[in-house]
Formats: sequence, structure tokens, C-alpha cells
Amino acid sequence: MTGRVEAVHTAPESGAPMEERDGVEAVSGRGLRGDRYFLDRGTYSQSSRDVSREVSLIERETLDAVERDYGIPVGADEHRRNLTTAGVGLNRLVGARFRVGDAVCEGVELCEPCSYLERHLAREGIRDALVHRGGLRARIVSDGTIERGDAIAVVGDARDAARSRLDDA
Repeated sequence: MTGRVEAVHTAPESGAPMEERDGVEAVSGRGLRGDRYFLDRGTYSQSSRDVSREVSLIERETLDAVERDYGIPVGADEHRRNLTTAGVGLNRLVGARFRVGDAVCEGVELCEPCSYLERHLAREGIRDALVHRGGLRARIVSDGTIERGDAIAVVGDARDAARSRLDDA
């Protein structure tokens, strides 16, 4: 199974509203051109924690489940992740390389929800609703353009190991 990008968002600085874009340039070692983390203006840009914040993803299916199960609606421009996806289990991409549009990324870690998100949205319970399904942080391995509608598929040596993880999504 191949997933797809449903929405692309960036924010120019910490706390700024997420802006929907048709597409964005992914730059290895930097992030998404124009995004707060690309510009070193993100909430956690100066964090001592050494983790890639080049691109973040969240599943549309998770957002639907949060609304259905917890009664908390979360729009694609509200969750603070760059890419909203469909048809791919992001948790299974930790450690795997995958192509998104023309770019190649590598899943680094789960993007667990933080108290910042709950305060920002002012929706009690959103943090608990997203535990272990708040998305994925990834680093950009190879530059490229990412656009709404682009396919997401595992590539390289991890293809066989992760193929079943994608099919289970």
C-alpha cells in the first residue's frame, strides 16, 4: 500500500498560524523552505535535545479517530505538523527511508504531543488523545519538492522490512 500527502503546511515562526501550501521544497539538513524550523525560529529550535525537526507528519486517520473517539476536532492547519497523510501507518516508518514526492526522508522518532499543542489549541484532552499517534519526525535525506497528492512509499534497503508495516496500516 502506498500512502499520500493530503495537506502541506508551514509556519514562518513559532506560534504563527500554519499556512496551507500547494507544495514546498524539502532541503536536506534544513527542513521545508519557509518553515519555522528551516529558519531556526521554531519553539524547539534552540532545544538541547538532538533530534531532527526537518519535517513532521501526521495521519488523517488519526485526526478522524480523535474527533470520533474524543469529540475533539483538529483541522489540518491546527495540529502543527507539516504534512497530513492518508493511507500510511507513520509509526511504522521510524528507522525507515521513504519517498514523499521528489524528496527522500528517514523516520527519526514518533512526534509525541506536547503541552504546547494543548495550550495552543485550548482543547483539553488533545494531548492524551494523541499519545503514541501524534505523528512522525523525519529528516530529509535527499532534496526534492513535496506537493499535496504526492505518494508516500518506502524506498531503499528498508523496503522489504517496512513493506509489511505499510500494508498493515
